[in-house]
Amino acid sequence: MFHSGHQALLMKAFEVGTRVIIGLASDDFVKTMRKPHRIVPYVKRLEELNNFLKENGFLERAEIIPLNDAYGITLSEKRIDAIVVSERTESRAHEINEKRRSLGLPPLQIITVRMVLSEDHYPISSTRIWFEEIDREGNLL
Repeated sequence: MFHSGHQALLMKAFEVGTRVIIGLASDDFVKTMRKPHRIVPYVKRLEELNNFLKENGFLERAEIIPLNDAYGITLSEKRIDAIVVSERTESRAHEINEKRRSLGLPPLQIITVRMVLSEDHYPISSTRIWFEEIDREGNLL
């Protein structure tokens, strides 16, 4: 579920990048995450992402690709210079860099964005939104 935490990641990516590749988890990949709630289908998530990009004037600078695993194209693309992650996913970025080095690719600059907190000072997450603890902006329900 697209929320203000995702928006913060994207805003940072467009602040530091000229072109931004956005990995959007495929339906099959999301199933492997074993979320404790229903997942919005890929086409709906893509539509919401596109709307955000249009509203913020980022559409022309963005390329959206489906993610079928945790690495996406980071282990095969030389044209990527940096990766923007949350505090929660920073360890994955370090793992990606280890794998890139072993493949002879240069490491990515890791840009870590702090988790966006809700009114109760806990991170905003899709799970908390689905369980109606908070809304997409982190307001308590």
